[in-house]
Amino acid sequence: MERHIWITALAFCGAATLAQASEKEELILLRNTTINLIDQLVKQGVITEKVANEMLTKADAEAKAEQEAEKTGLAKDAKPEADEVRVPYVPEFVKDELRQQVRRELKEEVVTDVMQKAKSEKWGTPDALPDWVNRFKLSGDMRLRYQNDFMASDNAPTGGQTHPYPNFQAINAAGGIQNTRPENLFLNTQEDRQRFRARVRLGIDAKVTDNLAAGVRLASGNLPDPVSTNQTMGNTGSQYEFNLDRAFLKYDAVDDENFKWLTLTGGRIANPWYVGGGEFTGGSELVWDTDLSFEGFAATGRYSLGSATVQPDKHDKSREVYATAGAFPLQEGELSSHDKWLFGGQFGLDWGFQNQDALRAGIAYYDYINIQGIPNTNNPPTCNTNQAVNNLSLPQFMQFGNSLIGICNDPTNSGPALFGLASDYNIINFNIAYDLAKFAPYHLIVAADYAKNLGFDKTEINRLSVVNDKSGGIVEEETDAWQVRMDFGWPKVERYGQWNVFALYKYVGRDAVLDAYSDSDFHLGGTNAKGWVIGGNYGLMKNLWFTGRWLSSDVITGPKYGIDTLQLDVNAKF
Repeated sequence: MERHIWITALAFCGAATLAQASEKEELILLRNTTINLIDQLVKQGVITEKVANEMLTKADAEAKAEQEAEKTGLAKDAKPEADEVRVPYVPEFVKDELRQQVRRELKEEVVTDVMQKAKSEKWGTPDALPDWVNRFKLSGDMRLRYQNDFMASDNAPTGGQTHPYPNFQAINAAGGIQNTRPENLFLNTQEDRQRFRARVRLGIDAKVTDNLAAGVRLASGNLPDPVSTNQTMGNTGSQYEFNLDRAFLKYDAVDDENFKWLTLTGGRIANPWYVGGGEFTGGSELVWDTDLSFEGFAATGRYSLGSATVQPDKHDKSREVYATAGAFPLQEGELSSHDKWLFGGQFGLDWGFQNQDALRAGIAYYDYINIQGIPNTNNPPTCNTNQAVNNLSLPQFMQFGNSLIGICNDPTNSGPALFGLASDYNIINFNIAYDLAKFAPYHLIVAADYAKNLGFDKTEINRLSVVNDKSGGIVEEETDAWQVRMDFGWPKVERYGQWNVFALYKYVGRDAVLDAYSDSDFHLGGTNAKGWVIGGNYGLMKNLWFTGRWLSSDVITGPKYGIDTLQLDVNAKF
């Protein structure tokens, strides 16, 4: 009944309009009124959109049929004489519409012809370039940073008779305590430091075949440090180092629905493990620093659990489980079979909800092989009598925190001169993050990360005599690390006005993770530290944004050693 009322109202409105308007205004008003009323019927649920479309289509067809019938009838009723010419009256607004229609059709036809000719003759299109050029993609980023490190006023003194915090990385690199320059023997615990730093990365990705890609990335930084690509300014004008940061092959296997169910990667590759996100976007550096690249091989298999979108036949990454396995050589020796390796595996879940929320979780196990230091057993155990197995057990890079033992003594036999790791490292790691999209375009991300070293043997380590333990007694097990983090704002800051803020608290026990690969900024790198971080990002323009962070930390075990760090960054990507 309601539908008939609307249609009757439509007829009366049309009749009233025809009685009061001119010919052009009558037709235009009738057409617009009819279309608007039909739209209202659809919006109020009186008729469906399908029915509305059918009504308009039928009306159009009937109008055309009537026009044809009228033309045919006129031709039959009045045949003009041979010398008679008749010009039917055509309203001016109809003439305007005909002109516009001719222009549109002519324009479309001309544009189509021009586009076909441009394509065939390759006018400024990528096809005009050699095929190999189209297979390459160039990308990069640059970061300018101001960093200020503030040492706590009550920190333990640098150097002196107590030697609170020796610089074991510098000592091992120099070949022993006697060979180390005095200014490099100890870590800085008292002098504030400010630096201007730069980071530049340039990558090239190449398509080998449809499923096989190759990648190379150059980055600034220095060779001995695997967890930083920063270049500190102030080298008397010396040129920066530019190193090969990535070099890999990657193969993606896809099924008939274009679902990527297997990825194989080899070479010097990006971190294959899920860690919650990037350095400034929801991620964790509890176990792995963001700048760390992995040398070796990794494989990831995925299984789709369905889609959270309205297209159930189209695969996406909203709901899947995955498993990643990797093998990475860390250090190879010619004269020793004790090569160092890292083996790892991770199982994970990505679960997207229809309201755009997302849950991501992963549990991993990392097993280091031959990572412990092997002391010299000669009598006396001086460093000049080391065997290949002793020298190979020295870590090539350390930051701060892990328990250490002496490998050998200096020639005077006055004490240890080179140092290795006291503990083995078999780490279980659990990550979880929930992305709440209720405030879209702003997201609230809550994340947690936990790691524990199962390879710590308290009895064995106390037998070996830890040299950097300051407890004065038995070395206790400090093998837990954890972090909680919250991010709010845009998930990614890529354009002007976009922003996000974040805050986290972390606790990293002395032997919970390998200090060489952990966060290089928190407490200036390593383990045996606890504290918090706050910061944010703000988009200055497209692909240019500002980042600010404040990191506050202190040691967990040992003499007072607190550090506050301010970082102000301008980031650009291209």
